[in-house]
Amino acid sequence: MEAGISPESNTKNRISRRPRRVWTEILASYGLILGVIWTPRPAQRILWWLAAAAVVFCTAISFDGAAGMGLRAKNFIRSIWIIGVALAVSAAAILGAVREHTLRIPPGALAFLQSYFAYALWACTQQFLLQSFFLQRFLRLLPAPWMAALAAAGIFALAHLPNPILTPITLAWGIASCLLFLRYRNLYTLAIAHAVLGITVAITIPGYVDHNMRVGLGYLTYADSAAGLRHTAPLPQP
Repeated sequence: MEAGISPESNTKNRISRRPRRVWTEILASYGLILGVIWTPRPAQRILWWLAAAAVVFCTAISFDGAAGMGLRAKNFIRSIWIIGVALAVSAAAILGAVREHTLRIPPGALAFLQSYFAYALWACTQQFLLQSFFLQRFLRLLPAPWMAALAAAGIFALAHLPNPILTPITLAWGIASCLLFLRYRNLYTLAIAHAVLGITVAITIPGYVDHNMRVGLGYLTYADSAAGLRHTAPLPQP
């Protein structure tokens, strides 16, 4: 027994990591997330709070520690190159959008911040769910880390169906970011890179192509909502 760890604590950790318990956490949380994606309002709002509560509860009862979840300063500098690569990809995409006349950037820094600050926070939340929540649990269930990375990336991409742009992008990013997380165990660089890449998609791909980055039921009902908005106000930025 390690110094400073009580038998009661060891017992609790073993219980929280039993395969049946872990599968229940994965299926319940992911099922609620899919419910949010595919359920119309007002029921969607209720499911959103239930999904958030489920993730918080499961994280608390099966807590892996801040370091294990990547919530640490260590390796931030070593992995900062990931942000650099994301910025380089973003620059190339923006140049391509300028050439194709598809670039949509809000006028001024304040307008840009107002349009995408909330999305940046949501990108960080998605990265937490992908690595600190689902990947951590698949690591307990599957025999090899790369299998856990593929499993986590797979359900991450499935949550972006039926969007034909976001689904393959999130599959590729999910695999890459999970493998990078396993190497560096730092969530911050990955979250920042996710925000950079997501905002790049928003400003370079026309809304009629990716339905303003909507997924699930929102993607399927985009045409109806866009038609209604044309009679009232311009479509908002994603």
